[in-house]
Formats: sequence, structure tokens, C-alpha cells
Amino acid sequence: MASFKNSLGHPDRLNALVVGGSGGIGRSVCQALAAADVRLIIHGRTREKLALLAAELAPEVPELVEADLSGGIIPARLEDAARRIDILVIAYGPFAYKPLAQTSPEDWRTLALANLALPGALVSIVAPGMAARGFGRILLFGGTKTELPRGFRMNAAYASAKTGLGVIARSVTAEYAGNNVACTVVCPGMVDTEYLDPGKRDNFAKLAPGGRLTKPDRIAAFVVNLLLGDMALVSGSVINTDDGLYMGF
Repeated sequence: MASFKNSLGHPDRLNALVVGGSGGIGRSVCQALAAADVRLIIHGRTREKLALLAAELAPEVPELVEADLSGGIIPARLEDAARRIDILVIAYGPFAYKPLAQTSPEDWRTLALANLALPGALVSIVAPGMAARGFGRILLFGGTKTELPRGFRMNAAYASAKTGLGVIARSVTAEYAGNNVACTVVCPGMVDTEYLDPGKRDNFAKLAPGGRLTKPDRIAAFVVNLLLGDMALVSGSVINTDDGLYMGF
């Protein structure tokens, strides 16, 4: 890790871990960070998607961590990687689209572990080391319209967990702002990723402002500008990046 620090207090070249970086918004974030000359450690669930992204980012090949995190367990290799970074981005979290009556106890457990407990555990791992080094940036991806507690007809378990990320961001800020460690939550709207089947893509587009889904590279550009800029000014914030989406709550 470089020892020189610039005017924002971070090393001349940064090291980032992107959890959930092999697809969706996370993939676009990896591409944008690589373009900004940030060294990458990329987590993904499948070797094939990680390999495709690594080939795209060549000639500098990122460090790759293949792991299924759906049970909320952090493997030793990922924990080791997390202790060596300046930037943590968590673009991960399984989704369930079900009414309350069809949301099982297992759904609640799995979604809470993956979308809230796992990010919280990773933040607990990285924040003390960042504070000791005098620099750290943590960005957590929330869900659509989870910046405040709301009622949801079809995704209460997912939204409950994602809404809790704001508590993590504000807790990091309360404890570590004086050590130049910042944490924010970004809540995208209707984003066009490979995870949407044609039916959901059409339905979500109808809800989106202008009838258009948000491109993931727009979210990534905003996130990277935030991470590499003066993110300390907005530490603890929960930021909507949803093109002004209004859902009538």
C-alpha cells in the first residue's frame, strides 16, 4: 500500500474490495474503479463471471474471491482481503418479491443475514483498520426507496434489511469520522441489469420516471465520484439515486 497521502487524506493509489462485483451494478462499479486506477479485489459467486470480468479489466488482473455468501458466512479469504483495503463497496444482496403471507421464516432469515448481518460484519472487520491508517471509504447499496422505514406489499423482508443499512452508516460515522473513515448508503431505483427477466423489466420500466430503467454505469459513475471525492462531507447519509422515482407511499 502506498504511503503518500493526498489532500483528502488517502493513499496515492487506493485498494478496493467490491462484494458482489461480478454482475449487475457491482460489475459497473468495478469497471469504473479500474478506469480510475484503483486496485481491485472482486468478490463474486461464480468463477465464470469473475473470469470474464477479469479478462475485460486486463492487463492489470484483479484479485478474485469466489464465494457463496447467501448464508451470511464470511470465508477466511474474503476476511483477509477485507483487512487490506482502503475502499469497501457492498453491491450484494438476494431479493425476494413476495407478499408477507408467502414470506417464510427461512426467507426472513436468509434475507436478513445476507442483506444486513453480512454487511454489518464486513464493516466491523474493515473499519478499525481503516481508522488506524487514517483513511477509509465504505459504500453500501440499499434497496429502492429504503432510505426511510416504509411499508412494502411485495418485498418487506428485503426492504427491512436494506433499511437497516442506514443505521450501520451512521454508526460508522459516529465512531470513526474523526479518523477520516466515511460510510454512506446509496439506494438505486429501477436499474437495468442482467438479473431482470423480460417481465420484470417491462413492469419496472412502467414505474420508472420517463418509462426508462436506469443504466448501471450511471450509478457506478456517481458512486466512484463519491468514493474518490470528499465523501467525508456526506458520511452517514442515505442517498437516493433513482431518477426521482415516486411510488406513492
